[in-house]
Amino acid sequence: MFVYLALEICAVLIPLLYSYDRKLQFYLKLKAVFVSLVCVAVFYIAGDIIFTKYGIWGFNPRYHSGIVFLDLPLEEWLFFIVIPYASIFLHDTLIYLFPSVHLNNRQTNIISIVILICLGIIVVTNIEKLYTSIYLTVAIFAILTASFGKSGLLNRFYLTFPVILVPFFLVNSVLTGSFISEPVVWYNNVQNLGIRILTVPVEDMSYAFSLILFNLLLINKLITILGLKSLNGKAH
Repeated sequence: MFVYLALEICAVLIPLLYSYDRKLQFYLKLKAVFVSLVCVAVFYIAGDIIFTKYGIWGFNPRYHSGIVFLDLPLEEWLFFIVIPYASIFLHDTLIYLFPSVHLNNRQTNIISIVILICLGIIVVTNIEKLYTSIYLTVAIFAILTASFGKSGLLNRFYLTFPVILVPFFLVNSVLTGSFISEPVVWYNNVQNLGIRILTVPVEDMSYAFSLILFNLLLINKLITILGLKSLNGKAH
């Protein structure tokens, strides 16, 4: 059964259909988006290959196409294009619909400090759990990178990310075994906190956070380099 591929098609279908909407004008930044998706995917896929090799997670052949490269099914390679694309589109759509809604710098800094402290404590106390320690550290690095920039991206991303998490969890809950008899993607609980939301490891929030944030940061940089337009003439 092509459950994994079907989920990805459902996730990206509406964003693709509305990418050329004249009001949203997402198409103006597609070049930057796709360059970013490929560049960021390289690093996450490399980690994916290593984690799969050492049994930190794996894939159920019952639910994917059977096309496998470097121990990753085709759908897993597509994941790093499809899910970030849909998430970035949702992020931009929310900014378009609510252009005046954002945190001020003080609020953003407080949230960043609280998150960094919490993530730091979890990493230090769970250093032996590779999924937890590595990808929470990656999230810390993503926040620090965004904080030292002048884009003001976090002022909006801290508000859009909780919304992005809703479809992300719907997809990931099925992938991890909710609503179906077996998980599409299984996790070795020795390497994570063992805390699940539905069937989704809590670390997946950190994973999604850094994956999307790094893409948004690179897109903003590429928009400046390539001289492309963005929503309201600004990078987001």
